Amino acid sequence: MPDNPRIIDRMTEHDVSPSHGMHVVHDGPRQASPLLLIHGSGASGVLWSPMVPTLAEHHHVLRVDLPGCGQSPPAASYDMAAQANRVAALLDELGLGSVTVVGHSSGGYVATALAEQRPDLVRSIALISCGPSLDALLPQPLLLRVLLGPPFGPLLWARRSNAMIRKGIRATAARPVQVPDDMIAASRGTTYRTFRTVLRRGREYLTERSVPERLADLGIPVLVIFGAADPRWAPSSAHQYHAVPNARVEQRPGVGHLPILEAPEATSELLLDFTATDR
Repeated sequence: MPDNPRIIDRMTEHDVSPSHGMHVVHDGPRQASPLLLIHGSGASGVLWSPMVPTLAEHHHVLRVDLPGCGQSPPAASYDMAAQANRVAALLDELGLGSVTVVGHSSGGYVATALAEQRPDLVRSIALISCGPSLDALLPQPLLLRVLLGPPFGPLLWARRSNAMIRKGIRATAARPVQVPDDMIAASRGTTYRTFRTVLRRGREYLTERSVPERLADLGIPVLVIFGAADPRWAPSSAHQYHAVPNARVEQRPGVGHLPILEAPEATSELLLDFTATDR
């Protein structure tokens, strides 16, 4: 065992607790400011791997696998409020106080729902490729429509190869990306039914009220990172977030729906600059 306490402090640790039932990975020094990373539909905490080394130099980084994703077991409900409740249970158990929450895509809805329900736990929010309202949703790439829609979706989902999964992930990027093998393996933990349900619950969340409207009521610092070539959400819709007080909106040229994979260094720098000034 290493003698240097900083080395021990920075070791990656995995945990699953019955209180919240989610797999969580800790990186970085435990005494540092906590940064919670929430993935989007069908992904897992592995998605954030390219950014973790940089973020963990400054933060206690927590990556969760939402229910039914990665190494976390399924849940009875995938409502945004229900998922946020599980995240709140995790934070209560860890006793971290208020944290900065970062959500990618539909993970941004879970982050927003968490702040709505438990404002005591959320100091600030960063949203990456998070569609603000349903009118911003674009026609999805053909491969994703085939994988997700009847009648072939359920059959193809069960038989999808690693190459097909990798191609599906890359379909939402605007530039070539490396998709690690562990990301492919983690994605197999999500069933067709879970993925479809999470997408439906996300749309319901937006139907009730847009994300900018929800954020405007919270009064906390907000960072929005949007790819200027996002094929899932109209890039021009990022302007909707300008209506949110204390919101900073950053659009990345030549980047699609996956800034985490397409531009990990630039995205990490934006997050670190945000967390350095949101206190």
